[in-house]
Amino acid sequence: MSRPMTNFDCIVLGTGGVGSAALYHLAKRGFRALGIDRFPPGHDRGSSHGDTRIIRQAYFEHPDYVPLLFRAFELWAELEKESGKKLYFETGLLQVGPEEGVVVPGVLRSARIHGLAVEKLLKREVEARFPGFRVPEGLAGVFERRAGYLLVEECVRTHLELARRRGAELRIGEAVLGWEAEPDGFRVRTDRGGYAAAALIIAAGPWAGSFLKDLGVPLEVRRKPLFWFETRSPVYRSDRGAPAFLFETSGGVFYGFPEIDAGGLKVAEHSGGDPVADPLAIDRRLRPEDRRRVEAFLQTHLPEACGPVLKHAVCMYTMTPDEHFILDRHPVHSHAAFAAGLSGHGFKFTGVLGEALAELALDGKTRQAIEFLSWKRFLTKIRSTR
Repeated sequence: MSRPMTNFDCIVLGTGGVGSAALYHLAKRGFRALGIDRFPPGHDRGSSHGDTRIIRQAYFEHPDYVPLLFRAFELWAELEKESGKKLYFETGLLQVGPEEGVVVPGVLRSARIHGLAVEKLLKREVEARFPGFRVPEGLAGVFERRAGYLLVEECVRTHLELARRRGAELRIGEAVLGWEAEPDGFRVRTDRGGYAAAALIIAAGPWAGSFLKDLGVPLEVRRKPLFWFETRSPVYRSDRGAPAFLFETSGGVFYGFPEIDAGGLKVAEHSGGDPVADPLAIDRRLRPEDRRRVEAFLQTHLPEACGPVLKHAVCMYTMTPDEHFILDRHPVHSHAAFAAGLSGHGFKFTGVLGEALAELALDGKTRQAIEFLSWKRFLTKIRSTR
């Protein structure tokens, strides 16, 4: 027997990084909110898992992200204070790449525009300050002290715990089958029943495309392996001053984290990734080629970190054509808002994205400068394919 319809102020589809934050901000404002997810809080079936995520401010992708990051840092600090949990760890971030590449010039540009403290380092300066790291000739480094990592699953669980404490409801283990607009709001159908609400937020990660088919938003899901390696030197430990890192190399873009505990040094490739047709059927095996690419990077740049693999996992990136987020209101249904296509660099923003989505869905506007993330930038491409 299906459940009866229940009325809420807002329903959130997906309770991962963005969805959990949206539910929290709805509840914080006193609205009756419902979050629906197929998987339990902090699950490893989507994009918000793998122990850690980098957070930084001098954003090489585009300077327009920096104001959102200022707010994101404020919100992470507020969440820590309210929960009493340590979620952000400031280790600093070392980024290395060609002086005429994408990463180093992008970092310096954002730092210059927004007055951020970033050091530019020559090869010898990087290797002297951070033993264990190797920088080939022709590459330079930038170091941002106001950066580090977030505990990804703990951030998700904390947003959801505090949301429930403020009155939000969760329906876990339910698959969303679809949603429809009605004269007075929205109806959401799941495999266990249905729910009604005045507003709707779609934050479904790799499944977002299936809920936004009417917009024709161009999204591609990619498979992204993560590895934890045993190290042969204490220089990679966070308590020895090792930073988080990102390298733009001729073989790809790779990133990682200092060794936090006995779990090893985490490293993964940010570039590339095989397309995923069905997020529920993604290949989670340890593929030899995935491992070889990461090991080749370590052998060149962090040689004493390339020990045995202690653990591996697989997550997903949901990519847009320009690799920038989509954050907007539905063009037809004004009280529906969505975030999609975070393109592998969105978790650090989840607090501010959740806040903005709550504002868009309920108020019709947000305080945040998000115009550059509108889905409308793809209109020409969408029309040309129809």
